[in-house]
Amino acid sequence: MSDSLGKHDGKQDQLRQLVEEGVARALQNQLPSLQSQIVQQVLEALPAVPSEPAQLDSNAASSGALVQAVSAIHAGSTQKEILRALLDAGSGYCSRIALFVIKAGAATGWQSRGFADEDPVKDFALDLTIGPVTHAYQNRTATPGNIAEMGSEFIDRFGRPANEQVLALPLTLKDKVAALVYADGGETGKLEADALELLVITTSAWLEVTSLRKHAAKDEASASRMESASVQTVASFSDPFAAHAPRHTAARAAEPEHAAEVVEVAAHAGAAAAPAVATDPLAGLSAEDAEVHHKAQRFARLLVDEIKLYNQAKVAEGRRNKDLYDRLKEDIEKSRGTFQKRYGNTAAASGDYFHHELLRSLAEDDISVMGANFRR
Repeated sequence: MSDSLGKHDGKQDQLRQLVEEGVARALQNQLPSLQSQIVQQVLEALPAVPSEPAQLDSNAASSGALVQAVSAIHAGSTQKEILRALLDAGSGYCSRIALFVIKAGAATGWQSRGFADEDPVKDFALDLTIGPVTHAYQNRTATPGNIAEMGSEFIDRFGRPANEQVLALPLTLKDKVAALVYADGGETGKLEADALELLVITTSAWLEVTSLRKHAAKDEASASRMESASVQTVASFSDPFAAHAPRHTAARAAEPEHAAEVVEVAAHAGAAAAPAVATDPLAGLSAEDAEVHHKAQRFARLLVDEIKLYNQAKVAEGRRNKDLYDRLKEDIEKSRGTFQKRYGNTAAASGDYFHHELLRSLAEDDISVMGANFRR
């Protein structure tokens, strides 16, 4: 009995071996086709993924929209036009955006986009001591945060964005935060921080450029205003929010301490004006030649101010490493050529005002920071 069972088991083992070999040969022959079918079925089950060219087209479209937004800001010729363009352009990268003017230590609403009603934004007193607003104001940097950090009064007035994320951005003019831009995603949650930061930085720079150009144009038009213009350089930036006087800050702006500051500035300016006339190096020139010299001096200041404005990082690094000219050579020589073209064949050519302005303003009266390649 045991012998017959052993023979049966042996036959089963042989049969199993034959079947396994047959199945292995069949799988080997069909494996490529089977693998292809599995891959195809998995791909069909996956969601559609955009091809690389389509993604590139999308990125290009996004970049194009940002370029158009910057161009719209640069198209503004007045400060109000520029600020309105900022809000219009910024509304393409968030659902709600508002600009708050900072005066006498208080921030108040100016204009907005995307809010259900713009009136509540106007003259709303933004608390500068809480959340992302404080950080943006004190550190001059774009600061994200949560709507809860904006305070109950703000939330009661404007409500909460769907994702509760907000962004505060400082708009700086002449190294001071002149306004704060608030943005959030509203009901859609749309909030593109990088694009908004770029637009605010662009606006700050363009406001300063237009201010410099406006001052230069006024000086070119009338040299007789030179004395009054020199007094105005104490506050050389024209305040875009001069007409904006919120009710709750009007009384504060008229406090005696502010009046005392104005009187003190005027007194210093008046005291400095008298000796300036006596030591005027142009006193012996004709009125016509003196006017040309004054215009050349102011044009040189404008050109160097623009170099500094658009190359702030390079200026700081160049002064620190004493190679300022090498870092800014292209800009310096281009501006030098512009100056020479306008005043190189005039009575002001002998003054070499562009060279002197480079040393005075760009190098801060330290020629060594210009580096060895700067011509003395």
